[in-house]
Amino acid sequence: MKKAILGKKLGMTQIFEENGTVVPVTVVLAGPCTVVQKKTEETDGYAALQLSFGDIREKLVNKPVKGHYAKSGAQVKRYLREFRLENCDDYEVGATIDVSIFEQGDSVDVSGLTRGRGFTGPIQRWNQSRGPMAHGSKYHRGPGSLGATSSPSKTFKGKHMGGQYGHERVTIQNLAIARVDGERNLLLVKGALPGPKGTLLEIRESIKA
Repeated sequence: MKKAILGKKLGMTQIFEENGTVVPVTVVLAGPCTVVQKKTEETDGYAALQLSFGDIREKLVNKPVKGHYAKSGAQVKRYLREFRLENCDDYEVGATIDVSIFEQGDSVDVSGLTRGRGFTGPIQRWNQSRGPMAHGSKYHRGPGSLGATSSPSKTFKGKHMGGQYGHERVTIQNLAIARVDGERNLLLVKGALPGPKGTLLEIRESIKA
């Protein structure tokens, strides 16, 4: 992997290809990102770059984080993420990475947090079927049988039950970049990406392309 950038999901739209085909795309405000720290094999045991993205008021940032940014002389940003790139030597601390590193047709992997739905039951969370809705059926949207009787007298681990649904890290692989707008720092990626509008996205060169 040689290319990576941070971005913010702006929403979805559609574009038309030359043959008139309609293509659904997600619009991402990608970069510019600043290299805040450069890790090397000699000092850290692995090579990686720390990238910052997104504006934030300095009063909302604590002193340790401010000190981390002060070492590189970079402006304090909202997000800080680390990428292990094969070509870390090509970048220096303070360098800027923007959408120009990508081209139309590139294949990328996109990671982000899915939309959080709070506590949900097994029907919404696991797509289970409900019971009969007639008055005589005393069972409608329950989780079903929870376990055996006296042997083994327990509910097995992994039983599909109600609980927190959504707000989990998801990576979608091999998505194609439909357009690159360098003037407005926009990437148009074919298909849907994780999370609601405003979600932080990590966009990397695809590892399976």
